[in-house]
Amino acid sequence: MLLAGSALRGYAIEASDGRIGTVTDLLFDDTTWKIRWVVVDTGTWLTTRKVLLHPSAVERLNYERQELSVVLSKHQIEASPSILQDQPVSAQMERNLYDYYGWDPLWGGSYFGTGGIASPLSPPPYFGSSALREPEDLGLLEDDGDPHLRSLAAVTGYHILATDGEIGHVENVLIDDATWGVRYLIVDTSNWWLGKHVLISPYAVGRISYVDRQITVDIGRDKVKSSPPWDAVEMIDTYYEKRLHSHYGWQGYGW
Repeated sequence: MLLAGSALRGYAIEASDGRIGTVTDLLFDDTTWKIRWVVVDTGTWLTTRKVLLHPSAVERLNYERQELSVVLSKHQIEASPSILQDQPVSAQMERNLYDYYGWDPLWGGSYFGTGGIASPLSPPPYFGSSALREPEDLGLLEDDGDPHLRSLAAVTGYHILATDGEIGHVENVLIDDATWGVRYLIVDTSNWWLGKHVLISPYAVGRISYVDRQITVDIGRDKVKSSPPWDAVEMIDTYYEKRLHSHYGWQGYGW
């Protein structure tokens, strides 16, 4: 099932022995578009710490109760490696968490194979690599922590640039709740194509500039306008996804 990433914010986190807090953000790997960490606000329980939980710890997602149940106890979480509230998440911090919980960094694999995206619509070896970032981004990202770890909340609002002009901005993302992968960017085209929203796969992403808050895609405006129409109130099924991917020439997601 596909769900909007923003819908998970505010979901309660239920440990095996009680509630620990609520979801405030999701951090994804910009080489694979897989959700790597769930960021949890623990309220008054652990006030000075940032708590990160790996998706593999999620046992059940309850949409009606707006809860994520995890296979961890409150004591396990409290004794986990400390991450300060305002401190960037470094690769070393992540390794400490993987070691402590015994989590697999490669859990869930990638939509795009082990090396990232590899399709005619995205330059090799994969999008998000140093070669595809703006030069001015590199020092900034390395100083701030793991250069491949991105906040879904932060990329909301990024402008989407097609090969022949801007088409809109990121309004939300759609996440596969089975694999915890970002399947599509939901793009609001209101400044260009009034009243329309379109879905863009990470397969189309050619470059991300975190300094300019822009995502460049390797498709043109006419291609976007002629894409299969999408209605936010309707469920996305495999038939629609196949039509969408066929229109753009994107690979499928294991159909």
